[in-house]
Amino acid sequence: MDPNALMTVIVFLTVYVIIAFEWMNKAVAALLGVMSLLILGVIDEHTAASYIDFETIMLLIGMMGIVAVLKKTGFFAMLSVRIAKLTGGQPLRILILFCAVTAVTSAFLDNVTTVLIMVPIIIELTRGMGLDPRIYVVALAMASNLGGTATLVGDPPNIIIGSKVGLTFNQFAGNLFIPVVISTVAVIGYFWRSNRASFKSIDNDLTKLFSVQLLIEKIEFDFLKITIDRTFLTKSLACLAVALLLFVSQTVTHISPGVVALTMAMVLFIITRMDIEHILLEIEWSTLLFFAGLFILVGAMEHQGVIEWIARNIFMRAGTNVYVMTLMVLWVSGIASGVIDNIPFTITMIPIVQMMLTQQPVPHNILWWALALGACLGGNLTLIGASANIISAGQLKKHGYEISFGEYTRKSAPGAILSLMISSIVLIVYIWIFV
Repeated sequence: MDPNALMTVIVFLTVYVIIAFEWMNKAVAALLGVMSLLILGVIDEHTAASYIDFETIMLLIGMMGIVAVLKKTGFFAMLSVRIAKLTGGQPLRILILFCAVTAVTSAFLDNVTTVLIMVPIIIELTRGMGLDPRIYVVALAMASNLGGTATLVGDPPNIIIGSKVGLTFNQFAGNLFIPVVISTVAVIGYFWRSNRASFKSIDNDLTKLFSVQLLIEKIEFDFLKITIDRTFLTKSLACLAVALLLFVSQTVTHISPGVVALTMAMVLFIITRMDIEHILLEIEWSTLLFFAGLFILVGAMEHQGVIEWIARNIFMRAGTNVYVMTLMVLWVSGIASGVIDNIPFTITMIPIVQMMLTQQPVPHNILWWALALGACLGGNLTLIGASANIISAGQLKKHGYEISFGEYTRKSAPGAILSLMISSIVLIVYIWIFV
């Protein structure tokens, strides 16, 4: 192997190991890797900058800005309290309603923000009823990852794929909606079947019914302490609605999602007269730097021919059978994303899938849907598979409930495998219809 290619691989694997074992901040690790390549002369700074996908960065900044303003309105707290009241304290209704709303919300907004708001309320509600919150929180985190899979803006792997490949919001929603909905229903069903004792009705227990009403009133008091400015909230929701409308009409307007998101965020900042410096602090700059560093590292590997070598010696050995290629991308992505961060994995896989498509063209972007489903749904396999999982476990610990890596995985892995199996069936049907 060429010395520069070998050096690129060593640096990339070192960064990957540091990220996997959390020895260092992810953004710092990725940028240190980039600096190493620059110092060693493998790439120059102008070439490095050309590898960054600014469309993805713009989309992330825009959506993070919109979500930051929505958080300030109290919208998320108000929504979650309303859900708590609708459940009436019925355990099964709590599971279904919270998971359904979390999945839908995560399809359009950041899933980490969603679980940060939903998890504390579901913990308070279930703990006050004498139930084990861990079952509900794991289900909620899984619903968040499932919902985020359905749209272009729902999960970082989708944002990366959409931007790099040029797929639209409508294409993501149209092709991933069916497997996501079926998988979400199946996962909720799995939790109900495997924990039936935890979801018994309280209709015949007057004492519990009365205590639940008091509990919901307490939750409403605790979580809705701030005064909600309805004009402020209306402006924020209107800007979000316009952004989503422009996403959907991209084929007509030809305005890229990144431009839409960033423009609507700027409009929202202006019409709400927010303290811009304060809002900018809410944006996850560390995540954006992490993305930029990874784009450069993978770009360098692609330039040195490493990606082509991986594609030809591993993935292209699957041959030209479309069914084998699709299932291989889905399951390798799913299993890998359960144990390593799905963001760098997705960035690495994109040029590999592109090379597979040069060997055997697959219509209807089926390989890209396999990559998106695998990378997003595989995050449900383990505790470290997705950011929403880690945040949810942290919220449990904050409220006095420990959940180990093994226990989390035992609760989540069967549902994750079930969703990957459902995705396999849906993708096979797509192939049967379109190939």
